[in-house]
Amino acid sequence: MSHNQSVKEFHPRVHNAIANPQIRANFRKAMDGLMDKRQQAFPSDDELERTRELAAAIRLRALAKLPELLEKLEANLTAQGIKVHWAEDGDEACKIILDICQQKKAKSVIKGKSMVSEEMELNHYLEKHGIEALESDLGEYIVQLAEETPSHIIMPAIHKNTDQISDLMHEKTGTKKSRDVEYLTAEARQQLRERFEKADIGVSGVNFAVAETGTLCLVENEGNGRLTTTVPPVHIAVTGIEKVVENLEDVAPLLSILTRSATGQHITTYFNMISSPRKEGELDGPEEVHLVLVDSGRSNIYQDDELLDTLRCIRCGACMNHCPVYTRIGGHAYGHTYPGPIGSILMPHLVGMDDAKDLPSASSLCGACGEVCPVKIPIPKLLVRLREESVAGNSDHANSVVKGRGVKRNRVESLVWKGWAKMHKHGGLYRTGTGLATVFRGLVPSNLGAWTNCRTAPKLAASTLHQQVKARQQEKAAQDKNQGEPS
Repeated sequence: MSHNQSVKEFHPRVHNAIANPQIRANFRKAMDGLMDKRQQAFPSDDELERTRELAAAIRLRALAKLPELLEKLEANLTAQGIKVHWAEDGDEACKIILDICQQKKAKSVIKGKSMVSEEMELNHYLEKHGIEALESDLGEYIVQLAEETPSHIIMPAIHKNTDQISDLMHEKTGTKKSRDVEYLTAEARQQLRERFEKADIGVSGVNFAVAETGTLCLVENEGNGRLTTTVPPVHIAVTGIEKVVENLEDVAPLLSILTRSATGQHITTYFNMISSPRKEGELDGPEEVHLVLVDSGRSNIYQDDELLDTLRCIRCGACMNHCPVYTRIGGHAYGHTYPGPIGSILMPHLVGMDDAKDLPSASSLCGACGEVCPVKIPIPKLLVRLREESVAGNSDHANSVVKGRGVKRNRVESLVWKGWAKMHKHGGLYRTGTGLATVFRGLVPSNLGAWTNCRTAPKLAASTLHQQVKARQQEKAAQDKNQGEPS
C-alpha cells in the first residue's frame, strides 16, 4: 500500500473512517489512554511549561545554525569512521541505500522504526530490487503483515485492537488465536529474533544527531533498535536534515519531554548512542556504519521564517493524540506518511500542495495541537498560512517556498472576493449592493454546497441595517411628535 494515495480519495476515505465504528472505537480508546498518561507524566503545569520553553529554545538554536551544524556533524562522524551520504530527496536516498546493499551483496535487511524510511517507501524500493526488508518494531511488523502503512508516527498499529492483531498473526504466521498480549508479543519477538541473526544489513532512524560529538541517538522500548544497529555487519541510519542538535547536553531535556509527550513514560527502555563502527577489541557492533541525510523539501521550508517552525518537530505524536479530527478519522484517512496536525503542515512541503491540498483544512483549528506540542510549534498558525497558500494568487506571498501553491484557487471565487473587498471600500457601492441583495433575496438558493449539508442556509433580511435604523428613527420621531401635540 502506497502512502501517497490519490488526493481525490481524501474525502471518501474520511467518510469511510467516520462510518466505521470499529476504527472510531479503537482510536477513541487509544487516544484517551495516551492523553491521560501524558497528563500524569506532567503533574505540574509550571514544570511542563519550563520544559517546553527549554526544548523549544534548543530546537530553535539548532535550526538557526543548521547549515553549520550539519557540516560539523559530517566532519565528526567521518573522523570516527561513519560514512555520511547526502540525499536531495527520497528517491536519491533509496538509491544510496540500494548501492550499499548491492556492494555488500545483501539479500535481506532488518529495519528499526524510521518515519523517514516510510517517507521514502524504502521497503517497496528494496523489494523491487530483490532485497527483502523486514520491520523489527512490533507495531511496524504488524502493519507490514497486514500490508498496510502506519497510522501513527509512534504507534504504527494503533488502529488495530487485540482481536484484530491476533487474527492477523494467526493467518500470516500460524500463531494461536489469543487475547493474551504477552503471548502475542513473545511469538512476534521469536519470529523476528531469527531474522536478526540472518540479516545482512540493519537500517534504523535517528531521533537526535549530535553535531558536537558526532553521535547518533536512537530512542526505543523494545530492544529491536539495538539489535538492528549491532547484530548485522552493516548499519545504515537514515534521517531528515533537521534532526541535528548542537550539543550532547541538549539531548537530555529533549529526550525527557519526547517520551513523556509521546507515551507518558519518564524514560524509554532503551536509549542508544552510536558514534562509530565496531573498534578493534570490541565484541559486538557493525563493521560499517552509514548515515543518510535526507532533504526532501526541508531546505525549502528552511527558507521561510514562518514555516521554518515546522522543522522543530521531534516526532512525539502528541498533536495527533489530542486532535479531535485525527481521533475520529484515524491516520490512514489522511493518505500520507505523516497524518494528523503535524502531517497537515509537513506533507504539503514534502509532496507539494497539489497532492496535499486538503490536509491544511482537515482541522477545526481548536488549538489543542499547539497547546500540547513539546517544542511549541504554532501549528494552528501554520495551518492558516498553508490554507492561504492553497488559494494564493501571484501577488500573495510572492516569495513563497510552498510547492503547488494556489492549487485550490478558484477564478470565480477570487472575483467574488475582490468584488466584496471593493464594495466594502466604497460607501456608495456598499449601499447599492446590500440594497440589491435585499430586493432579490428570494433568489438565494437554500443549498449552498457542503456548508448546508448540516446547516440551514442564512436568509437575507427584508431590509438593510441602515434602512432599519432609519425607519426606527423616523418611527421614534413620529411618536415624539404625537406625544408633544395637545389632546
